[in-house]
Formats: sequence, C-alpha cells, structure tokens
Amino acid sequence: MKLVCEGIDLSDAVLKVVKACSSKTTVPVLECIKISAKNDGITLSATDGEISIIKTIKAEVYEEGEVCVPGKYFTDFIKKLEGVQITLVSEGKKMDIVYADSQTSMQVLSAEDFPKIDLDIKENSFTLKTKDLKKFINSTSFCCATDDSRPILKGCQFVIDGENVCVTSLDGFRLATVSGKVVSATGNMEIICPARTLNEIEKMLPDDDNDTEIFIQKGMILVSSEDTVLTSRLYGGDFIKKENIIPKKFITEVVIEKEKLKASIERAAILVRGDKNSLIIFDITGDKIEISSASEIGNVQEPVKAEIEGKDVRIAMNSKFIIDAVNALDEEKIALSFNNQVQPFICQNEINKDKLYLILPVRTSNNA
Repeated sequence: MKLVCEGIDLSDAVLKVVKACSSKTTVPVLECIKISAKNDGITLSATDGEISIIKTIKAEVYEEGEVCVPGKYFTDFIKKLEGVQITLVSEGKKMDIVYADSQTSMQVLSAEDFPKIDLDIKENSFTLKTKDLKKFINSTSFCCATDDSRPILKGCQFVIDGENVCVTSLDGFRLATVSGKVVSATGNMEIICPARTLNEIEKMLPDDDNDTEIFIQKGMILVSSEDTVLTSRLYGGDFIKKENIIPKKFITEVVIEKEKLKASIERAAILVRGDKNSLIIFDITGDKIEISSASEIGNVQEPVKAEIEGKDVRIAMNSKFIIDAVNALDEEKIALSFNNQVQPFICQNEINKDKLYLILPVRTSNNA
C-alpha cells in the first residue's frame, strides 16, 4: 500500500474513528484502525464489537492495499502532523510514515483479521431534524447509568409513535424524558441505544437545519453523515416504564428564575463537592427557597425568591443531579414540583413542557 494525503484530513479522520477502538480487549486487532486504500481515497475503520465508525477521505493512491495500525498510537502521532502532507507506505508487518524531511516506522497487523462491519442495516428507519436529534441526546444521555449492574440503563429509550418521539433515560436516582416530532418514520418502534453511541452520533453530526435518518435492523443502528458512517448494537430487554415512576399529582408547585437558582445551587455545592452525595437542602416556605449545605469546611444558607403554591417542604438532594437538570432547561423561569421529603420531584420549563427531569431526594436525619 502506498498513498499520499493531507495531514489535516487524516488527523480529522483518525480522531473520529479512534473512538470505536477497544481499550480493554485480549484481541489486539480491536485496538486497531484499519486503513484501506482504493481508487482515489482511503477508508479508516474501527470497531470494538459494539460500536463501529468508518470515515472516508480523499488521497492519491499509488498502490492499493489495507493494513491495521495501532489506533491510539497512530492517532496521537498523526495529530502532530496536521500541517504537512503525509505519505503512508506499508510492506509486510511495517508501515512507514513519511512527512516533510522525516520518516517514522510503525508495526502493523494484517487487515485479514479485522472484523467485517455490517452496513446492510435498512429494514426500518426514522428521520429527525438534526438539531432536534442533537437536543434529544444532550438533554437525556447524561442521566444514563455508567456501571454494568443494569446494562439496559446505560442507554436511552427512543419511542416512535406516529409523528411523535419520546426519549427517556434513567440511572436509578434520576430520570430524563424529552418529547418531540419526527420528520418521518417507517412505523412505530422502540429502541434502546447506548449512551456512548448517541454521544458519538452527536459529535459527528453538523450544526445545520438538515435531517438525519436513523436506520434500524436486527438489534443494530446505522447513522451516516457526510463521509462518516456509524453502526452500533442496541440494547435488548424491557425498559422501565416512566409512567410508573413520574408522580401524577403534587402538593407544592414552585416557579423560579433559572439563573438565580442555578447560581445559588452552585455556590452551595462547592462546600460539599467532596462528599458522597454532595448534599444540599431546599427549604421551601412562604415566597422563597432557602438553599443550604454544610460540611467540615463550612456552611452556606441562601434565600432565593420564588412563586410558591402549596405546602412547605424541606427536601435534600444530590447537588450534581439538580444542577444537571437546571442546565438542561432553557427558559428564563423553571417549574419545580414536590410532594414530600422522600418522594421524587420534577423540574421542567415553566411554559414548554417538552423536557422533564425527575430526581430522587436523599433521606437524611434532619430533613423531615
């Protein structure tokens, strides 16, 4: 194999596909990026068995061929060559990287051992506005679980029902759900997509007003954008029904300015950020929420004006969870709804209720 390409193009490509390289495996080829040179371009591929990313760029190909290079090392090296033209020449188990007046050699593996990536995924599909898809991902993926005790909670549930779409995630302590409209769909469907996959999809999509079509088939998902194609396994199983978790009625309703609430929570969180639950307390009474926290370092106690209807409530919570929810909302005022100190409460925009965040309170000895 012999080819010449621009360093900036190759760097951009490897930075995209290396995200699919495995970091924990006993199969060396899964740590690799496969480089395939053919016609007037090169295709870079990586997979860890769950997610696969393929990117094609232009190149002058003098000798067709394909090799597998160590993904992380190759990426880190090529990142340092964005401003020069690069020549790649492989023969046997070695590849030369020629740039400017310099040359570096790197050990490679045979491409014959690289897994075949199935791109024949087109049985079902739904189409979303690209900006809506990015919003759905940004608004929900942070609530997915990160441990392997319940794998299905490491993904977001997409439910397509007619022209409506609802995306939900939860980790056992909090829940996020966002609703919107699809541009089109081949039918009603439900999928659970890994949060890691969704975050890579969000990064590869451009910031424009175009549409993105998502293909589904036999537990797999495929999304393409420009010269990049991503495929991934979907999670199987029954997702938790949010209708059984979200309270139907509340005894205390609060409307409050988002920025004032956020600033006060963030200050209160500073003193408890080293604690296990990063605990802060809302004392809701009269026309204010008094936000407090205490640790060995000191204590914070701040009142924030609010419009309150219903009974007084004193409730403790994880400061990170409430900050994440407030940051995800986008109106000047937000609505908080409570029942008591042990039942979950919800956060929404004051007017547009397309996003809902539910948070479980933390039980303490002094928040009754």
